[in-house]
Amino acid sequence: MNLSATSSTTPTSRPVPVVSTALPSPASLRAAGQAAAARGEPLVVMTTLAGCPYCDLVRNHHLLPLRREGLVHAVQIDIRDRTSNLQGFDGENTTPAEQARRWKARFAPTVLFLGPDGRELAERLVGVAVPDFYGEYLDARLATARKALK
Repeated sequence: MNLSATSSTTPTSRPVPVVSTALPSPASLRAAGQAAAARGEPLVVMTTLAGCPYCDLVRNHHLLPLRREGLVHAVQIDIRDRTSNLQGFDGENTTPAEQARRWKARFAPTVLFLGPDGRELAERLVGVAVPDFYGEYLDARLATARKALK
């Protein structure tokens, strides 16, 4: 399994894989949604906050492993980022914070399951109510979103 494009070196000069702990942040939701749909997948968008332990749990234990295995097309946007440019599904430029506000995604993490037009394909997951069952909730939403894409 390729864990990262970069590696670090130990004192004995053996390369050690560096595992990314972040999902990519898209420049364009429209392009990300189209890329996901071309694979027959919904675009999975997680809203996040720096220092959010529940965001880390969803990202590191669920979305990143699924992404590494090629099972989801997942990205993240920071709900406090008011400076980065983000192209919305409508082609207009906005910021990640403004996009999260438009989605009414006030809590982090919120995981959305979107089609190539930005329409929600499955009920969003807001927060982490029961960590032990989060994987089952995620799998059920992914199945619903995949079915809605067909």
